[in-house]
Amino acid sequence: MAPPVRYCIPGERLCNLEEGSPGSGTYTRHGYIFSSLAGCLTKSSENGALPVISVMRETDSQLLPDVGAIVTCKVSSINSRFAKVHILYVGSTPLKNSFRGTIRFPLTLRFFFSQVEIYKSFRPGDIVLAKVISLGDAQSHYLLTTAENELGVVVAHSESGVQMVPISWCEMQCPKTHTKEFRKVARVQPEFLQT
Repeated sequence: MAPPVRYCIPGERLCNLEEGSPGSGTYTRHGYIFSSLAGCLTKSSENGALPVISVMRETDSQLLPDVGAIVTCKVSSINSRFAKVHILYVGSTPLKNSFRGTIRFPLTLRFFFSQVEIYKSFRPGDIVLAKVISLGDAQSHYLLTTAENELGVVVAHSESGVQMVPISWCEMQCPKTHTKEFRKVARVQPEFLQT
């Protein structure tokens, strides 16, 4: 009969270092092994050595945005100080669940223009490349920036619903109506272009 499965949560003390050595999904502190994941506890030993204590998730692991990661997100709302976004991709990997992020106004441009405002950089529905600069907290979620030439709006639709074409670093144009709209346009690098 197989031993019962033991589930553990992050921060749960599993055993002391004299009873086993830390494996994946664990960390040590003050002579004890703790779980860093929610999952199943596993112990494996070879040749009479101390067992390796690991915590494994039952499902495929979720990729999380980390500081410095380039993310693809969709603008959900804007106001005079920031744009709220849903993070959809980390690099080129799609996320199973979207995460919320915030792009604050001073972090949209590399240099400060007093006449540039957040509504001239993004609009709800825009697809934006951004960089994670902080993991944030419960209220602010991920803090993102577009203050590099390679970051900004990559896909935007005009009021007539047609995908717009970038014409400069700060404008996009509707090919149907020829109206121009302000955006903080990303200079997309060739390695990110798909043919």
